Amino acid sequence: MKKLINDHRIKVTKMLIRKAFLSLLEKKPIQSISVKELCEEAGLNRGTFYSHYSDIYKLKEDIEEDMLQGFRQALEPLEEMDEAQRTPVRITTEVFRCLKENSDLCTVTLGPYGDKAFALKLLQIGREICVESYSRYFQNTTPRQIEYFYAFASSGCIGILQKWLADGMTAAPEEVAEMAECMMTSGMGFLCGRKPEWPVGRI
Repeated sequence: MKKLINDHRIKVTKMLIRKAFLSLLEKKPIQSISVKELCEEAGLNRGTFYSHYSDIYKLKEDIEEDMLQGFRQALEPLEEMDEAQRTPVRITTEVFRCLKENSDLCTVTLGPYGDKAFALKLLQIGREICVESYSRYFQNTTPRQIEYFYAFASSGCIGILQKWLADGMTAAPEEVAEMAECMMTSGMGFLCGRKPEWPVGRI
């Protein structure tokens, strides 16, 4: 029982630290954030902070690693699906669902003081699954073409994510994922209602 109470206390403490850190990171670069300022924002003492993190950069590293791990776990079930079920739009849906669950970090990451390379790192987690899926649907392409297409698509998804965040993420991940896949496969044809070749309705 005591262990459960301690675990809960640690979880709440880390949540307060994360919230305070991301709040400050929206206003200033990480090198301008001090442990003292963060603790005042979180309502905690410095000893509590140092019992979990060595410095601000270690905090940032741990927050990002937690999110990366969440992404990996969310995409694991996709690898066990039949090929017919593992469509690109289903993969993209899971990626955007994870992004929505971590909207606070995404907002900061894509903000003026964030690290956009981290957002690309998130999208790269699904790279192997996506490349394999695209290769099945576009059998006349070369592996090199698929790699270039994924690089292009990843950058485009960053822009879509920024717009989704700006809109308050009111649209469902499934809707955003389907729009993203239509844009990537149909280009301007997306505006004419053109659909990609795979069955986007089977998410």
